Amino acid sequence: MSEFMYPRPQLVRDSWQSLNGSWDFAFDDERRFSSPADPIDWSRRIVVPFAPEASASGIGDTGYHQSCWYRREFDIERGDDRVILHFGAVDYSARVWVNGIFVVEHTGGHTPFSADISEALTVDGPQVVTLQAIDDPHDLAKPRGKQDWLRDPHSIWYPRTTGIWQTVWLERVASTFISVLRWTPSFEGFEIGCEVRLDGMLHDDLMVGVKILHGNTVMADDMYKIVGQEAIRKIALSDPGIDDSRNELLWSPERPTLLDAVLTLFHNGRAIDRVTSYTALREFTINRDRLMLNGRPYPLRLVLDQGYWPDTLMTAPSDDALRRDVELARAMGFNGVRKHQKIEDPRYLYWADKLGLLVWEEMPSAYRFSPKAITQLVREWTEAIERDYSHPCVIVWVPFNESWGVPNLTAIQSHRNAVEALYHLTKTLDSTRPVIGNDGWEASATDILGIHDYDCDPAKLRARYEVTDPVRTLFDQRRPGGRILTLDGFPHRGQPIVLTEFGGIAFDKHAAGGHTWGYSRANSEESFYNLYRSLLEVVNTTFMFSGFCYTQFADTFQEANGLLCADRTPKIPLEQISAATRNVRLEE
Repeated sequence: MSEFMYPRPQLVRDSWQSLNGSWDFAFDDERRFSSPADPIDWSRRIVVPFAPEASASGIGDTGYHQSCWYRREFDIERGDDRVILHFGAVDYSARVWVNGIFVVEHTGGHTPFSADISEALTVDGPQVVTLQAIDDPHDLAKPRGKQDWLRDPHSIWYPRTTGIWQTVWLERVASTFISVLRWTPSFEGFEIGCEVRLDGMLHDDLMVGVKILHGNTVMADDMYKIVGQEAIRKIALSDPGIDDSRNELLWSPERPTLLDAVLTLFHNGRAIDRVTSYTALREFTINRDRLMLNGRPYPLRLVLDQGYWPDTLMTAPSDDALRRDVELARAMGFNGVRKHQKIEDPRYLYWADKLGLLVWEEMPSAYRFSPKAITQLVREWTEAIERDYSHPCVIVWVPFNESWGVPNLTAIQSHRNAVEALYHLTKTLDSTRPVIGNDGWEASATDILGIHDYDCDPAKLRARYEVTDPVRTLFDQRRPGGRILTLDGFPHRGQPIVLTEFGGIAFDKHAAGGHTWGYSRANSEESFYNLYRSLLEVVNTTFMFSGFCYTQFADTFQEANGLLCADRTPKIPLEQISAATRNVRLEE
């Protein structure tokens, strides 16, 4: 990742330092070591933030590893302010020391954590940070997403990710500082909810100034008193009243209008902390069987995106690569992505916010049901929602996919309870977005009914979903994927229906067909384009659907069913893909 891109785009400070780059590294497969004082063999080097399984890390070891260690020196001057050490994501459990002093531990492979390391810093000389990552490759009860438990990737699973895989960085803060910032837009009220939480030493007479701008126009400039450790306010924006002017302020993929924000923390009238941020006015809701963006029906054209790269795995090669993925999704005619089994890097969400791309966020699954598995999933899912709550691009939360981790929904009540509990927990943590309890089939508590159907015969697909009585013919009689669509006691109540996985046409331009797979296969550019165009015509014109999600964005290891090759080269011209995605004639 670039050294110059701030890792947390919605809470930005000027004073920060990236710790990406070369670190000392050691495997500890037998978990013989428990602290930096142990005789760890530091003879290897790794390039952070790439995982040791990735060739870009300089290690490229895809074997089974229970534990590994990282170490590096850094320079920073001590002062009256505080120094916070941040980790974007470490898979799966992490323990961290600074100068031999234990500072923090965290469990959860996809969410960030941090520590105030001020008291651990020495007065002179370089500082040393050491991290132990523990990641049992055979543990099926932890949220692991698409990471394979077999030695070599098979079927729809990919290489493992161990240890640090997102940016490590430092920032300087005041003794009292803004630690959490949440934005909640209200389309109907034409206002923005702002929640500020503080950390560090608390004082009386703390105030926070909030300025919101649209370009050079100041939309709001207010001062609020901190009560306890937080300030929660609704900030009314000047409503222009006229639809054209009003629409210019609304965020959508077609017009991704962002509102810049500056927040300043004052103590007794003196500024002690300053951060920049952004938000947007947008609302994604449900009206009967239709999905609504900013009060109007909005058909979704999504593409399923695994978020992997050949040499860097779950970590993007660069910030430019994240931006390019957003640009490519838009160039192929999609207005959104379903990030599949991955909590994506915040920098991707930044580019989706800025360039205009909707994102469905999905929790990486565990593959064994147990109280421990559900406890781990709840903790990490809660952290993911907290991290990404304020991004305008995120429109739907999905805690479960295809009954993974809850495999006996039709027979075991505790499995059902888990899905229903996660649905209601998610709605409690964020009441502003729709939630799909379990995407694909066997739905219970859900705001949207997601269907996975990989029948690649366009005529059969049309016949299946162009029905006059879907309750009887689809939900009671037909079973796409061999699974019932709704569980007993949870009939379809008129929720929007989205075909959230379909297609999966394999077309491999670079390898023999036997080495790759998809749900169907094309043998030429012409056959690939014709089949894609025919499928997209069906899903675009089937009234039952409020949207669709095509599988998939790019080839991912053995899966050759992407619209793009793994290196993001289009398999057919982008203009052809875009026209078919939007169901328009190419010459238009």
